[in-house]
Formats: sequence, C-alpha cells, structure tokens
Amino acid sequence: MLCRTRLLPWVCLCAFGCGADEPPAPGAPTGIPWFEDVTEEAGVKLDHVYALERRYWMPEISSGGLAFLDYDSDGALDLYFVQSGGLAEGEAGGHPNRLLRNGGDGKFVEVPRAAGADDEGYGHGCAVGDIDGDGDTDLFVANVRADRLYRNDDANFVDATREGGVEGDGWSTSSAFLDVEADGDLDLYVTNNLRWDPRREIDCASLSGLPEYCGPLAYSSPSTDHLYLNDGAGRFHEVSEEAGILVKSGLGLGVSPADFDGDGDVDIYVTNDSMPNHLWINDGAGRFSEEALRRGCALNGSGLAEAGMGVHAADTDGDGDWDLFMTHIHNETNTFYRNQAGVFSDRTSLIGLSRVSMGMTGWGIGFHDYDQDGEIDVFIGNGRVDRHKPLPEGDNPYVEGNQVFRGEAGTFVEIPWGLPASPLGSTRAVAFGDYDSDGDVDIAYLDLGGPLRLLRNVAPKRGGWIGLRLLKENGAYALGAEARVTAGQRTYLRQCQPAYSYCSSSDPAVVVGLGNEVSVDEVVVRWPGGTEEAFGLLQEGRYHELRQGTGTER
Repeated sequence: MLCRTRLLPWVCLCAFGCGADEPPAPGAPTGIPWFEDVTEEAGVKLDHVYALERRYWMPEISSGGLAFLDYDSDGALDLYFVQSGGLAEGEAGGHPNRLLRNGGDGKFVEVPRAAGADDEGYGHGCAVGDIDGDGDTDLFVANVRADRLYRNDDANFVDATREGGVEGDGWSTSSAFLDVEADGDLDLYVTNNLRWDPRREIDCASLSGLPEYCGPLAYSSPSTDHLYLNDGAGRFHEVSEEAGILVKSGLGLGVSPADFDGDGDVDIYVTNDSMPNHLWINDGAGRFSEEALRRGCALNGSGLAEAGMGVHAADTDGDGDWDLFMTHIHNETNTFYRNQAGVFSDRTSLIGLSRVSMGMTGWGIGFHDYDQDGEIDVFIGNGRVDRHKPLPEGDNPYVEGNQVFRGEAGTFVEIPWGLPASPLGSTRAVAFGDYDSDGDVDIAYLDLGGPLRLLRNVAPKRGGWIGLRLLKENGAYALGAEARVTAGQRTYLRQCQPAYSYCSSSDPAVVVGLGNEVSVDEVVVRWPGGTEEAFGLLQEGRYHELRQGTGTER
C-alpha cells in the first residue's frame, strides 16, 4: 500500500475492495459499444506535453485544456487544444496551443498558428464565448502565470489580453464566461489553484522511495479566484473584492455556473482540491455570498472535504433544478449532491456512482443522453496522480480506464463495454459536442502527456432527439439560458452552458433524447435576466434555432 509521504499527503490507498465494478443490471444489453475511437481517421493527431523536464512540480500533474468551438462560424465544431510544456522560468515556448478545423465531413485539419491563438504559456484550461457582441466566438486561455484573451475577428484571433484587462499572474485552472448582472454582456470567472512558486516547491516520495507529486495541502498556500466584469465591448475590469469573491480562499480546479437557488440569476459552484467547495450565490446585482456550507454542498455527507476536480451542474434526477456531480481522487467517491429548493444533500450512494468510483481518480465529466432514451447518462474521464497500486499497462504509473454509465430512472449502471479499447491514458480535460452533426453527443478528451482522442457516439439509439441552439438577438449563444423541453408526459431541464467538466469548454447547443416521443410539445426558455418565452410545436430529429425575442412571452 502506497501513499505520499512528507507533510500532508494527498490521500492514502483505500481499504480492501475499493473500485469493484457494479454488475450489469439484469436484462441489460451487453457487448454493444457506445463510442468508437475515430482519432486517426478524423485527423486528430496531437499529443499533450506537460513538462519539458519532469520535476514533480505540482502544476504538472493536472495540466492541459480542451474546447469544442465553432471559431469560423461555419456550423461545424472545431477543436482547440491547450498545451503545457515548459514550467520553469525561461522554458516557455516551443509548445503552442493548437487549433483543428472541422471540414464538415468529420475530418479535421490543423489551422496554422491556431489562427492567431497559438499561446505558448503553461496552459491549463479555456473558456469560449462572444465577449464583444459581434456574434462570433472569442477565447480565454487559463495558464500558470499570465492568462490570454483572444478576440475573434473574422475567424482570426487577435491577442486582446492587455486591452481586455484579464492577464492575471497566478495559477488559473477552469474558467467560465457568464452574465452575472444580466446586462447582456459576458463576464468572466477564473478559478485559481495554489499560490504556486517554483522556489517553494516541496520534495515528496512514495513509501517505496520513488519521487512523487505532493498533495496540495502540503503547500499551505490556497488562493482566491477572479471575477471580471465586461464593459460591453470586450474590455474587463476586476471586481473580485467588490463582488465578495475574496472572502474565501481555496484550491480551485473545476467550475460550473447555474441558477442553483432558482431566483433568476446565475450562481457559481467551484470545486476545491482537498478543501471545502464554494457555492457563490448571486444577489442579482453581481455581488456574491459564499453559501456552500449552509446549503449542504461544501463537504460530503460524512462532513469531509474532498479532492474536487471536475464538476457538472445538471438536472440528473429530472425534478427541474440543478444538481451537482463532481469527481475526486481514489479512496473518495465521486460525489452527487441532490438539489431541493436550493439546499443540497449527498445522495451518492443512492444513484450507483459510489463504489465504482472509489478506486479511480476522476477529472472531466459530462451528463448527456448518449443513447437518446430520455434518461441522462454520464461519461467520466479518469487518471491517477500517484503510484497507489500496480501498473495496469506499460510503465506509466498514472494511467486508468475511463467510464460510461447508463441512466436508469435517476440511478446509473456502468457500461463496461461502452468505450473502445483505446490504449489506457491519464485523462484530464474532457469536452462534449456533436462534432458530426448527427444529433448525438460525441466526446474529445486529453490524456496527460499523451494523445488527444476523439470518440464518436455510436450508441444503439432507443428513441428520437431534438437539438436547440439558444441564441441572443445578435446570433451568439445566450450562455446561461435555461430550456424546459416538454415532450409527452416528461419535461427536461437543460442549460446553454459550455463551462463544466474540467478545464474545458463544450458545445453550448442543447441536445435532448426523447425516448419514444416523436415531437416536442413546447420549449420554454428562460433567458439571462429572467424573461421567458415559449416555442413549439417542434419537430424531432433536427436542430432548431430559438432566438431571443421571437417566441411567445410567458
């Protein structure tokens, strides 16, 4: 049994029996894959570099980001790849971020110099949104040290970092564009991890004496996040102190915005590594109070802080509000908090995602109805951070298998045959989107120090689907808009929100599996700011553009 030594280790190996797979449900189909690895045939040939020289410095173990985005506005999802590389002073350069353009036929071709967004910093994540109201997709890159902001000018990115006022100087991880004041402009929330400095790095080792990454608490150096308000033209000013964000520090890794208390404005949930998580409740005017402990989602059901990594706010139980699910290190379950009127409770053990996660270390996640049966499913990307058990493959101590679970009336059953037999890796960022425009959600993920992989959804479909693009009047996605989709006797809650998972940005289009229903009776959209419009009757099997101001006011 291994665990990291010196000061505070991240966590030790669990008791016997952790990580056993849940058996398939009686009568469940077996052997039919849900995803096909199309990395090579799609032309996705990129490898992640996380260290020019492995020094076991803390940011190495969690780096790399990914985004699905339509940078050239041609209707096909492209891929943006956030690279890492040199972490020591003077090592930056040589490993720029990359951009792959989707030709619309499912084939990707690299864009020279990433169309201008070829940042060479030590990258961790990215956020996507229209910051200047011109209808196209702009880009924020979260780095160790200086962040980058790129304004999209006719499918060419222009470095607007200094003009935009969001450079930063810490260790940025996940980030999100969101409209905190409901004024129509996208603001920016940036999650930070340690106040990291290579001059204060610590040497740690496993019990066998091998060099190892230290646990985050060993550094005793939590940081605070950043909130930037947009002036409407893509220029930002930091309001972290005025907004109340500086009252709590943490070791942030994941962020997922949603209206958790149902009052019409956007709140922000942040997962912290080995510290209590944060739930920032918005007062409607852009000032926040941290209420995770009071509302039951700071600690798990045993009252313990966990190693929060990826997170997704989704209505996993179909009751019309935003629940929370987050990934953790081995010896901790991934954790599900059920939302009831803005108060959360740990219900992990009741949904089938407890024991199957105890032996794994989770990162990027996404809840989507992959087989279109009307029940939400989940994909979880896994990868170790220490040498806590024998190697499953080769000599890489950090590889693990990813997981996909089928939703069954609010519970989840692992589909061990659902993923392709790709070489094992150590997955970090995971992005979700319908890259081939066939109406189901595909997956791209990045392995630490390994390849970017693309998985095409080939799950046996159990019903129809409908796609929704929730747009502002200028044609940009209305990030934070909520859609209540009524089909037959069921109503599905979905959000136009690319910021979830881990250090990634996903397609903000909404795809809903309809099961046996052949049409959608009505879609009620609540736009940022609280106004509601109804749209319907909508045909299944296609995407619909729902533009603010064109529906029936409710």
